[in-house]
Amino acid sequence: MSDDYATTFDLIDADKDGRISAVELVRLMEVLGQPVTLDAAQEGVQKLDKDGDGLIDREEFAAFLQK
Repeated sequence: MSDDYATTFDLIDADKDGRISAVELVRLMEVLGQPVTLDAAQEGVQKLDKDGDGLIDREEFAAFLQK
């Protein structure tokens, strides 16, 4: 993952567990002034979650950004 992607990922990964959850996406969107519901965030996670664990890892995040 490029440094730019890693920096962005780390900013979103509030609990620093190496994965982005729907709750972390909700918080991010609130900070950005574009609030979303938890349901909408969960749908977004599902779209990027390739391994089916319900979270976005660094590789899934990078793959999305490189599209």
